[in-house]
Amino acid sequence: MIRVRFVSADQTETREVEAAEGAILLDVAQNDGQPLEGTCEGQMACSTCHVIVAPEDFERLPPASEEEEDMLDLAVAATRTSRLACQILLTPELDGLTVRIPPEHRDMQGR
Repeated sequence: MIRVRFVSADQTETREVEAAEGAILLDVAQNDGQPLEGTCEGQMACSTCHVIVAPEDFERLPPASEEEEDMLDLAVAATRTSRLACQILLTPELDGLTVRIPPEHRDMQGR
């Protein structure tokens, strides 16, 4: 199992969950009730699953593709360590990964 920590947007709440190796971070987040929309269902056609990776964990991730970088350019409140949760495949090397939910997001479903 891979441990993942989710930090709330206001940084007042942290939840640690366990996920199976090979799981996609977006699915793990949504199953845990995290407020990540994932409008395009992982097709990298939106930025509604944007998360901010803890700086100490960012270098453990494989580099973002050019397509992911393009989508991150559209993400609200993107930072240097921003990534799309739909593009993070959980591997043993990522055990203990910490991600923060951005303080703002674009609601593509109009809710």
